Amino acid sequence: MNGLSLPGWLTALTGNVKGNMIAAPLIIVLLLSMMILPLPAIALDALFSFNIALSIIVLLIGLNTVKPLDFIAFPTVLLVTTMLRLSLNVASTRVVLTEGHTGPDAAGKVIEAFGHFLIGGNYTVGIVVFIILTIINFTVVTKGAGRIAEVGARFTLDAMPGKQMAIDADLNAGLIGEDEARRRRKEVSQESEFYGAMDGASKYVRGDAVAGIMVTIINIVGGLIVGMVQHDLAFAVAIKNYTLLAIGDGLVAQIPSLVISVAAGVVVSRVANEQDIGGQLVTQLFSNARVLYITAAIIGAMGLIPGMPNLAFLMLAALMAGAAYFVAARKDVVETAVVEEAQVSRGEEEEASWSDVVPVDVLGLEVGYRLIALVDKGQGGELLKRIKGLRKKFAQEVGFLTPPVHIRDNLELKPSAYRILLKGVEVASGESVHGQFLAIDPGMVAGILPGPQTTDPAFGLPAVWIENEMRDHAQGLGYTVVDAGTVVATHLNHVITQNAAELLGRQEVQQLLDHLSAESPKLVEDLVPKLLPLAVLQKVLQNLLIEGVHIRDMRTIIETLSEHAARSQDPAELTAIVRVQLGRAIVQQLFPEGNEVSVMAFDQNLEHLLMQAMQPGNGSVAIEPGLADTLSQQTQAAARQQENMGMTPVLLVPGAIRAVLAKFLRRAIPQLRVLSHEELPDSKTIRVTSLIGGSA
Repeated sequence: MNGLSLPGWLTALTGNVKGNMIAAPLIIVLLLSMMILPLPAIALDALFSFNIALSIIVLLIGLNTVKPLDFIAFPTVLLVTTMLRLSLNVASTRVVLTEGHTGPDAAGKVIEAFGHFLIGGNYTVGIVVFIILTIINFTVVTKGAGRIAEVGARFTLDAMPGKQMAIDADLNAGLIGEDEARRRRKEVSQESEFYGAMDGASKYVRGDAVAGIMVTIINIVGGLIVGMVQHDLAFAVAIKNYTLLAIGDGLVAQIPSLVISVAAGVVVSRVANEQDIGGQLVTQLFSNARVLYITAAIIGAMGLIPGMPNLAFLMLAALMAGAAYFVAARKDVVETAVVEEAQVSRGEEEEASWSDVVPVDVLGLEVGYRLIALVDKGQGGELLKRIKGLRKKFAQEVGFLTPPVHIRDNLELKPSAYRILLKGVEVASGESVHGQFLAIDPGMVAGILPGPQTTDPAFGLPAVWIENEMRDHAQGLGYTVVDAGTVVATHLNHVITQNAAELLGRQEVQQLLDHLSAESPKLVEDLVPKLLPLAVLQKVLQNLLIEGVHIRDMRTIIETLSEHAARSQDPAELTAIVRVQLGRAIVQQLFPEGNEVSVMAFDQNLEHLLMQAMQPGNGSVAIEPGLADTLSQQTQAAARQQENMGMTPVLLVPGAIRAVLAKFLRRAIPQLRVLSHEELPDSKTIRVTSLIGGSA
């Protein structure tokens, strides 16, 4: 260890381009070597000097940090500096006990100088002062910094869900990108890890303070024994040599320890803003002229009391009054400049700008505070993944990608409530109890479950909220059991499906065309905008979505429109033509299995009457009110009958009245699908399950 020097330590601690990978192992090896191998006095002088310089560097870095994460390596620095001091204590103790009989300079000039400076010829005073310094470090600075780090770690961990929620909300709202969100999440994680590490690292410094006292006592007692027994020194000579060496050794280690402890307190106790700690102190302590004037008056009054140090108090009062005058004058200048600047820019500030217009989210989800865990990745919430999954599934099944769902918390909602917004307007709402399961009654359950009765928010089926212990029992009774996240995701998916036409905006249509043109550019170029405006294409696609027809087969839709666009630009007529071409897909969507199509149909007389009532050309219908009411009621009854048989309610009518009847019956029977004869493939067999209007 004789070759160890200050440059070697700097290289080991700071690393370099070629050797930074071995810096940490090298530091550990050096620290352990200092505890085992003997060091000469000159090496101790260099290392003790470096230890003092290192503590000053750490303190200055702590004072100039703007936020704790600017010095994220501080917990590790605490450990390394503590181990460095302990290693030096061990190395110096070996030298003190083996060479202390030779004189006060046996352990180097640094220890001798610090010992002479503190003791000053009185060993009792030196010991007392050293103990006081150690107590200050142990019970005041280090204990306070450790407590702040402990509380900071606790509050940082408690605040993580809210911070993660805010990041996800900003990301979903489009205010930040994926890279910025990833950076913020990393910063939140690092902040919690930093305070947790500081809570533990502060224990190193407290242990170091205790070790310093014990090492000093051992050096004094052990030195007396070694000097008097082994080296035959007189008691006065032994107490002089070993006390000076022990106090000097303890002081040269405790001063850097105290500096490091102050740095730890500064780093964990500051509140992050745009100023370093020095700027904060000056700004917040000496920027209020009124406070300085009052303080100067009080100090001046104390200086007039007989027996007080009048000169010192009066000089300090005059100094503080002068500082108050300077602060007040500077504040007046700043305020005048601000007023002039405000007057110059007042006209511009009063003008509104387009930045004041906040766009409305197409799709939004607001949750109460108890449901934040469902959308917080830090708490294992899976709702975000489910929403991404349902958007992907919707795109694969329906044929276009919906706008992203912007999620935010809303403290005005009930704790377990949520609501779904479409273009800023609430279209659905419900409640979901986090931590419980919703047991839904599909209509064939074998028993009743205890718990708060409710309804499934998506489909209105009777349901009950149960605990996790009742889950298997509920499934055994025939209930469909889903967790709280699935309840919200299912409801959201239902709303998206119902409002698919409204979610297909001009931008989504253009994205569909861009996606198709990547494979068939000529097909798209020949239609839009040469033959058909984009708005008409959008209306045709929306008409299909309104009646639940998927638009995955865009090639067939574009080819059909290209063939008939020159003859007609009417969206309703073009929609009817496209439906015929998509007939096989429509029937497959409604009847995925078998070749038999089970449908409802009108009585022949009622069908003839309705066709006569239609006004040709304009798509209007004029049905006598009594007949319209009867038609609606009988169709509803037939639809319920078909649903009870486990089939989708489908009404088969002539093509001339299909569109009008679909619009007329949609409001009363949302689940009803109306097909025309032309849309049925020849390969399908028709089975009429209900005849509507037979007795009309």
